[in-house]
Amino acid sequence: MNRVLPQRFLAQSISVKRFFMAFAACLGLLFAAAPISAHAAETEATGTATGASGLPVPRFVSLKPARVNLRIGPGRDYPVSWLFMKAGLPVEIIQEYDNWRRIRDADGTEGWVYQSLLSGKRTAITAPWLKNDQGKMITMRRDANDTAAVAADIEPGVVGTVRQCTGQWCRMDVSGVRGWIKQSELWGVYPGEAFD
Repeated sequence: MNRVLPQRFLAQSISVKRFFMAFAACLGLLFAAAPISAHAAETEATGTATGASGLPVPRFVSLKPARVNLRIGPGRDYPVSWLFMKAGLPVEIIQEYDNWRRIRDADGTEGWVYQSLLSGKRTAITAPWLKNDQGKMITMRRDANDTAAVAADIEPGVVGTVRQCTGQWCRMDVSGVRGWIKQSELWGVYPGEAFD
């Protein structure tokens, strides 16, 4: 036997259902935001964020293999949005989730890659923002100063291995040539960052 309910009862049950759904959604957001706000407070207090790996976020790393799938989400079930085709390309880790890293390349493309496809080896790109500027060259010097002898003139967009940074200059290997490039002319190191 079918039961017919009055229209008023149906409207009331739908609005009660909506109320509980909205209430559950608010609770979910509240619980999801609590760890985020705690993490934000920790970041604000210490000045650095720490990812799931225990390492600082953001940070620069490089691609390990020559072919790396960039996905729209942190998992193999997410579709591939881009395919990187160059080992050693510098990328910036901007977020971590479990074993997945959200990265950004020099062109601003963002997506997720599995952590084993990344290397801690530091590389940098010479002035990628000047790639379309015909005739513009980046000067590599033999020592870390403006008056040192020129070791090479390098086109914008060339990838090299970073060996050391002083906060002003970085010692690099680019296509077999070693020398110093101004840190401000590189993507793959932070302004003022120093390391050996």
